[in-house]
Amino acid sequence: MCGRYAITLPPETYREFYGYSEQPNFPPRYNVAPTQPVPIVLEDRGERHFMLVRWGFLPSWVKDPKDFPLVINARGETLQTKPTFKAALKRRRCIFLTDGFYEWRREGKEKTPFLIRPRDRKPMPMAGLWETYSSPDGSEIDTAAIVTTDANGTLSAVHHRMPVILSPEDIGAWLDISDERADVMRLVRPCPDEWIDMVPVSSRVNKVENDDPGLLEPLSAPEPAPVGEKKPKAKKPLSSDEDEQGSLF
Repeated sequence: MCGRYAITLPPETYREFYGYSEQPNFPPRYNVAPTQPVPIVLEDRGERHFMLVRWGFLPSWVKDPKDFPLVINARGETLQTKPTFKAALKRRRCIFLTDGFYEWRREGKEKTPFLIRPRDRKPMPMAGLWETYSSPDGSEIDTAAIVTTDANGTLSAVHHRMPVILSPEDIGAWLDISDERADVMRLVRPCPDEWIDMVPVSSRVNKVENDDPGLLEPLSAPEPAPVGEKKPKAKKPLSSDEDEQGSLF
């Protein structure tokens, strides 16, 4: 699962890495959370573009968003079968702009945050799906979710899921929607362990109000924090990944 991440590299670095035509200027963000506006890269008629979307996927067929779960992650195993994702998998694939994400290890009544980043400190291409939702009143909102898969060896020490992280060579294949029959599911897999490193960070990241460079500072030892009190069971899950980490948000 991926429930928090960071966008800290200069805007021009992302633009050069992905090759989109727009020239957006945005500040670094160290604790991106669900429902917030987030930047993605998509491809249209062979050209790449930058776009802001809401992190929380809404299929076009939903009648009332209040009755639909907050889908921040899309399980790779269900992309071809769930009505929520089938159309977007063929026609609306994207990549989330990020250079690191957070994951929590849970042990009993404690949770310990870790930061996962590329070893080369370049952008981390996280595969995603996007959709434009049109409400009955005619208003529209662009939304997206991060595609997840089984954890690799590094992440498995903390969590059983991880985002799909693409290689630079596979970015084009994921974004290219010109052929709906293309086999992009071959890209939905754990990334090699040598691509990333993982370090413990401050439990301050648990609170979305904290958004500063200090959240990226590695700790000499893990810093567990008490898991919050359980809230009354909601009618709908907080994430399509059906993961208890949803209680962090």
